[in-house]
Amino acid sequence: MKINNLRCAAVVCLAIGIAMAQQPARTNLVGAVQAIDPANGQITLHTDDGRTVTVVPHAGARFLRLPPGEKSLASATPITAGDIGAGDRLLARGELSDDKTSLAATTLVIMTKADIAKKQQADQAEWQKRGVGGLVTAVDAKAGEVTIKTRVMGEMKPLIIVAGDKTQVRRYAPDSVKFADAKPGTLADIKVGDQVRALGNKSDDGTHYAAEELVSGSFRNIAATVTSIDAAANTMKVFDLTTKKPLLVHVNADSTLRKLPEMMARMIAMRASGGAGAASGPGGAGGNWQGAGGAQRAPGAPAGAGAPAGGPGGPGGPGGPGGMRGGRGGDMQQMLERLPAIKLEDLKPGDAIIVSSTEGADPGQVTAITLVAGVEPILTAAPGGTQRARMLGSWNLDMDMGGMQ
Repeated sequence: MKINNLRCAAVVCLAIGIAMAQQPARTNLVGAVQAIDPANGQITLHTDDGRTVTVVPHAGARFLRLPPGEKSLASATPITAGDIGAGDRLLARGELSDDKTSLAATTLVIMTKADIAKKQQADQAEWQKRGVGGLVTAVDAKAGEVTIKTRVMGEMKPLIIVAGDKTQVRRYAPDSVKFADAKPGTLADIKVGDQVRALGNKSDDGTHYAAEELVSGSFRNIAATVTSIDAAANTMKVFDLTTKKPLLVHVNADSTLRKLPEMMARMIAMRASGGAGAASGPGGAGGNWQGAGGAQRAPGAPAGAGAPAGGPGGPGGPGGPGGMRGGRGGDMQQMLERLPAIKLEDLKPGDAIIVSSTEGADPGQVTAITLVAGVEPILTAAPGGTQRARMLGSWNLDMDMGGMQ
């Protein structure tokens, strides 16, 4: 009897195992809603990894709305398919087709574009109020400390950022300045010369800063002349004036392209060549186009330079909490953002440009964060490597928080 019972139990377990194995695997897709077909309820989703997938809700699919920043469905509220709009963030769970072009969804969770914008505004205000940033001068990973230089009452002073066990530490990925692409990191990843941005509270004596969040990145600032342009491939070949080597520059939807009017460029050049008197100006040795430390400002747009709005929790975009836009550097960046945008095909061989980018995996090519043309007078005024490096200063980190977290 016991043997028969054991045999039955074994048969039942085997049947359950076979049934579970036969069930289609569940897949989670996350991205932005591109379009909705009201006739059949199908959703065109542009995923965060760059694919376009058609989401087809099951007849009994669950539709939920989750506030940005929440990581548990306990805070979600039921909605209908009609509540989903283009631009919303969507997490769809279901069975992915063999060709990976469609998903039969059993659960759809959205964060609306409007909710994300409100959250970003609140986060931007918080980072503006309590955020600090600057160039790294020292790192003591064992002690959990990163020292930066920040501007206090017009004077550059050291500030020790303290990262505790609960500090959220992230590191920007190579060739990307999006917070969505940032990976969990450690203080050991940070090196002297990096840019760091932190959210937290300063000590009473103003020498230490207890960080709740910390993001870091390595950036390149390149003065170059254009040698050729491939508009179809969104690339250009340039000659790096510092390394004296050719470089391939990629431009994408997140890249900001601007051109300085000649008169403005000449004014900046005058300050760049004006010695000590120019130090307080945008192009001066002490100005730093994206100066370390100093007053921060709220951003203009989410997700960096005109890209689609980011995901939950985002203090995103140019000039946002991630930006090292202190002092006169902030003035320069605000000025650039007010200039009309240009396209890659507006440039021509021989044009002088300044490009900011992250440190990529291949030193022979970069992806532009910001590209500024019309800078011939500035580079002429600062021909030397050291002077040019000071003039370029440090550019910004973007705090685009795109992507479900």
